[in-house]
Amino acid sequence: MGTRIASVSGLRGVVGDGLDPAYVVAFTAAYASGLGPGPVVVGHDGRASAPVFLNAVLAGITGTGRDVLLAGPIATPTLGFLVRDMDLAGGVQISASHNPPEYNGLKFFQPAGMVLSPAQGRALLDRLERGQFAWARWDGLGSVQTLDRPDAGHIAAVLRVVDRERVAAKKFSVVLDSCHGGGGRAGTELLRTLGCRATVLGAVPDGHYDHVPEPTEENLKGLTAIVPAVGAAVGFAQDPDADRLAIIDETGRYIGEELTLALAARWRLSRQSGPLVMNLSTSKTAETIAAGLGCLVLRTPVGEVHVVERMRAEQAVLGGEGNGGVIDPRVGFVRDSLLGMAAVLDLLAREERPLSAIVDEFPKYAMVKIKFLRDEKGPPISALLEKIANDHSEARADFRDGLRLDWPDAWVHVRASNTEPILRVIAEARDAERAGELAEAIGGSIA
Repeated sequence: MGTRIASVSGLRGVVGDGLDPAYVVAFTAAYASGLGPGPVVVGHDGRASAPVFLNAVLAGITGTGRDVLLAGPIATPTLGFLVRDMDLAGGVQISASHNPPEYNGLKFFQPAGMVLSPAQGRALLDRLERGQFAWARWDGLGSVQTLDRPDAGHIAAVLRVVDRERVAAKKFSVVLDSCHGGGGRAGTELLRTLGCRATVLGAVPDGHYDHVPEPTEENLKGLTAIVPAVGAAVGFAQDPDADRLAIIDETGRYIGEELTLALAARWRLSRQSGPLVMNLSTSKTAETIAAGLGCLVLRTPVGEVHVVERMRAEQAVLGGEGNGGVIDPRVGFVRDSLLGMAAVLDLLAREERPLSAIVDEFPKYAMVKIKFLRDEKGPPISALLEKIANDHSEARADFRDGLRLDWPDAWVHVRASNTEPILRVIAEARDAERAGELAEAIGGSIA
């Protein structure tokens, strides 16, 4: 099997070491065999392996008799938008998100324009395991049609939720790092339509990354130097499939991904009151801002679909995750870097202050994140988490997704990744030392 993870969240693996075209054909056919009538939209980020796996995905879909609308290199939120906007049977994005270039993967969408639910994901895996593929006869195979300007509708939807004229009047200088991924084309068009003077790095979707693709502070040192050097008001960094957004302020300070949702909450909830939904691993910064604006905050297990399902159930006005993902139901039900960029620019135009001044007013929390390789021969994860909760009985325990422990001044979340063979430990506190001590203590009990 090699380095490959097939889960209810989709497929992720190393090319040539577990992830191969034959498996992708079968995986995609299992997905397509469970769809209702109608075309399926297919897109990809800019990875070098995209052409190989694109052909495999097209074979898996058309081989089951379904037509394909081919979007080419595209942002994941744009693909989700197309599914809902065009009333399609589904969608497939070929991407490994922020993983290094040797990885690729598949993300599947349901007709509502959101990723698959856990139940839908389990049904897909069951069809795959059983080999239940609805292969079509020679005269019933699907066809492929290329979409013209696939980004246009999504960009228009984002523009409708901001004050376009107010932003354009500011003529902001902006630096965008698209990481040679699927969001460069749409991101560039959005910024220029908003009247920005945009300096775009990594715009060509060729997968030739200038840095490690995950938009962390360590990986964006080049961007943090460029933003103040060119006098930009803000720097934006997308991951390769453009559902995550990290932010740099005008001084070159890495604002990061955790504060992307906090800035969006300040932008959105100060204009319309309503619930904010975010996962158990997201910083309390957005929660504190929302509570200060009189808005209910609801937490969910990690995973975009859990956030979206709760948003729909509660008629939330905003949602997201601490990985730089912002979701506004007026635009779509996918974490959206285009929306995040437009929201920050609209906030800057509205408040008429530098980004650094806005962020400096936010409540201060320190977050520590540690990864541990899973020992598959060790005790069950559930047993480890029960022991940790018992050892910290003074904290409030939440077992909805791994284990989250809450103290009055801090919290820790421990969970297994769905896309990598690791355990994640995230701790947050007002004091960096306190957060680090908690992360090390909890991590030490599972390492």
